[in-house]
Amino acid sequence: MTVAPFSVQEIPFSYRGSWFDISPVIAEKTSAPDLHLVSHQTGMHPVLRFEARHDDVRAEPVVVATPSLLSWRHEGGTIDLAYQTPDTIRLRGTGLGLRITAAAGALTPFGGTYLYRDPADGAHVFTSYETGRRYRITVLSGGPLTAHGIEGLGTGERHLDLPGGSGWEIAIEEYATARAPYTAGIPFEQVAADAGTAFGAFLDAIAPWRSTRTPAAGLAAYVIWSATVAPGGFVTRPAVLMSKHWMDKVWSWDHCFNAIAVAAGDPELAWHQFMLPFDHQDPAGALPDSIAHSEILYNFVKPPIHGWAFHHLRRLLPQPLNHDQLLCAYERMAHWTRFWLEHRRAPGDELPWYQHGNDSGWDNATTFDNGRVLQTADLAAHLVTQLTELAGLATELGRPDDAGHWAATTHVVRKAMLERLWSGDRFVARRPADGQTFGSTSLLDLMPLTLGAELPAPIREQLTARLRTHLTANGLATEPVDSPHYDPDGYWRGPIWAPSTVLLEDGLRRGGNDTLADEISERFRALCERSGFAENFDAETGAGLRDRAYTWTASSYLILAGAHENRGFRTPS
Repeated sequence: MTVAPFSVQEIPFSYRGSWFDISPVIAEKTSAPDLHLVSHQTGMHPVLRFEARHDDVRAEPVVVATPSLLSWRHEGGTIDLAYQTPDTIRLRGTGLGLRITAAAGALTPFGGTYLYRDPADGAHVFTSYETGRRYRITVLSGGPLTAHGIEGLGTGERHLDLPGGSGWEIAIEEYATARAPYTAGIPFEQVAADAGTAFGAFLDAIAPWRSTRTPAAGLAAYVIWSATVAPGGFVTRPAVLMSKHWMDKVWSWDHCFNAIAVAAGDPELAWHQFMLPFDHQDPAGALPDSIAHSEILYNFVKPPIHGWAFHHLRRLLPQPLNHDQLLCAYERMAHWTRFWLEHRRAPGDELPWYQHGNDSGWDNATTFDNGRVLQTADLAAHLVTQLTELAGLATELGRPDDAGHWAATTHVVRKAMLERLWSGDRFVARRPADGQTFGSTSLLDLMPLTLGAELPAPIREQLTARLRTHLTANGLATEPVDSPHYDPDGYWRGPIWAPSTVLLEDGLRRGGNDTLADEISERFRALCERSGFAENFDAETGAGLRDRAYTWTASSYLILAGAHENRGFRTPS
């Protein structure tokens, strides 16, 4: 099965391991008329602008993208672009010319992109202050290439022109300080074919179950594959960014869904994806909020879903983790758990607290309208799951004392959650400063369903009834559509999100409610098949919102689709 052409307005054209993409999206919610080479080193920076030209004037071609080839198509000719390696692209044109312009504005001693000609081989080089990298253009055939603004300063435009007509071909390389002159060696057709083969191998590995029943599986795999970067800067391992649009980071719960999605087919990437935030664990045991190429933020944390994720990761890996890996994961997750127990519990209090909605991952959910520092049932439930996983790992690693400690702590936290946060018909949030409790209509308050059968049956039944008030034709709204707080594009105050869907679908299934779990899975998969892999979705219309190439959405589709196929295609009644 091939992947149909996709829109580069929604999904950047890129390659596994690359730190740049080709896209018209040059900043948050900002698209340019032309495609750009956009770097994600030291932030998101448009470096080079590509303008197709015909008869020496600007052309308006149609852009067509597939996983292996990006093309500008015009009645006067075509331009094709393919990745040769993560840091090298090849372009060729017939009939159309190409203007390559420094995307940054004025060149100053502290910013912009400088253009010079390398005396050694005659190639032209753009040097970007914003990315700290060089971008070398080598003419392989055709030309001649003309340069404007070479070695110049000030506000003048710096660009290179390749004429149309008989045809031309170039290579563009991204590198740090120096490298040997470029030599072609491989014909363009082979470059594009090799890129297709590389992606195809990844697709076959992580979604061997795909069929006509899962029409979005190929594109979901491409979103993940193309958003994967090589180690660089603070990204210490191969990693899947949330996007190669403006959400070009790894957040410390998003990574769990990407790790699970690739576990069966790419276990090495899954392991690195899961462990990356733990490389930056602070002395107190906290994970960072997010990691980017040149930035780590510790202002918030993220919810402790890592025990839940590790359980599913191990279940899906084709080979068991070795002793050293198990020990490493155990020690890191234990340190992370102690952060919540030792630094986020008031003296004498059994329940941990969030300092802000951002800690929960549900930044502005209505749960936090009555306070930011709150003890919530979702946090307690996630911690119970993580404590249970630690107890099992400790037993497996021959640490019975640790296992007993984690099991006893599990009991304490679960008991406190049920006694102090269950009001009789709903879970409430509690303000630890004064003990006041508050209810809300947020889906966040129903997340204890992730405990599955560990949650008492009467409570499961009441939460499930409330859950149905969130279920729209497109999936689980984070705020009921009839709530006075509902906002169609209100982030966690209405739109449908992938992580809440996957966590609740799994919890319902482990609680014995396969029928509702099937219904939720089917609606979310259909939503992705219609609307792509947006950061979140309008709960009523299903329209994609915010960043439109979000990897945890693509991963969640693959998790649900793969599980559905492997169960035997049961259709909700």
